Order: sequence, then C-alpha cells, then structure tokens
Amino acid sequence: MKKICLLIACLSLCAGLAAQTIKLPEPKKDATMTLYQALQQRASVRDFQKKEVSDQTLSDLLWAAVGINREDGRLTAPTAMNTQEVRLYVCKAEGCYEYVAKDNSLVKLSDKDVRKDIAGRQGSVADAPVFLVIVSDLTKYRFQDAKTAQFGAIDCGYVSQNICLACEALGLATVPRAGMDEAVLTKEFGLKEGQVLLINHPVGYEK
Repeated sequence: MKKICLLIACLSLCAGLAAQTIKLPEPKKDATMTLYQALQQRASVRDFQKKEVSDQTLSDLLWAAVGINREDGRLTAPTAMNTQEVRLYVCKAEGCYEYVAKDNSLVKLSDKDVRKDIAGRQGSVADAPVFLVIVSDLTKYRFQDAKTAQFGAIDCGYVSQNICLACEALGLATVPRAGMDEAVLTKEFGLKEGQVLLINHPVGYEK
C-alpha cells in the first residue's frame, strides 16, 4: 500500500512539473517587413492596449530575440565567445516564465503578476500584456570581473535590439527600460549572485 501511495505521489509531482512547462508553437520566421522598414518605423511606445499577445506571436518574438537559428545551437543574438549567457524571462498576468531556446518553451517560475513591479513609476506600461526581462548570467563566464560584466551588458543590448526590431515586424510595440523592482524579480525568478537584471521590455499593441 505504501508503495502505491508513493507511486501516486510521484506521478502527481511529475504531472505538476509537466504542467509548468509550456511548449510554444513553432516560430513562423516569415515576417514580410524588411530590416530597413523596421529600422525606419522603430519607436519607443509606453501606452498599450490590454489586448493579449497570442502564443504564436510570442513564439515568433522570443525566437527573434534569442532563439536558435543554426543546427549547432548558436543564437539569433551574438554573445562573447559564444558564452550564451543571456537569459530571457517572460512576465504575464498569470506569472513569470523563463524562455528555453533549445526546445522553444516557457518554464513557469512563479504565479505572481510582477508587471507593476517592473513598471514602477511608469504606470502606463504596466498595462502591457507581456514583459520581457533580460538577465546577464555572469556565472557562465570562467572569470567574473569588470570585463565580463561589460561583455554581458553588450550581449543583452543585442537581444534588446532584436526585440525592438522584431516588435516592429510583428506589429507590436515596445520600449527598452532599465527601471524595475530588482528585489521582487530576483525572488520570483530565483536568481542567484552573478545573474544580473539589466533590461526590460513591455510588449503589446499600441493604444
């Protein structure tokens, strides 16, 4: 009887863990807007409709931000020495997730809606249905010093630019921001020392 109860408990735990991972649709990679059109139209937007961003559109955006674009596992955004130290988090009303590029999925980390904590004093951006938060994971470098911190910040900048341009191509709006409640996000994301919050992007449809 004890073995049966233990088996049931294990199955329940596995089911719960599985429910925390969301497999996103395959990114389409077929936006018709050219790079130069996206550059021409790129603008910072801070007022958003409450209209939801579909899983398909989110998948397209996350792939453009820091997805895998080659069979060897390299990414759409360059990183110093191919360290791939950039981590991307997705925050929605239902909670916080980490984007996993290798299988194009979201792993749920928290049930807390942290959008207001990210928005801070810029209350209007809290209406965005999605926030993307870019973290530099300096623990992936063999040595952690001022130079690697600089590399990490530069690499996060590449991802931020990818987000800006992909939003234009997908008909979305965004703005890169640095302000956010780092204590709240560190807790909800489960960040450790050396994993640095750098940039956030509210993402949605312009009012």
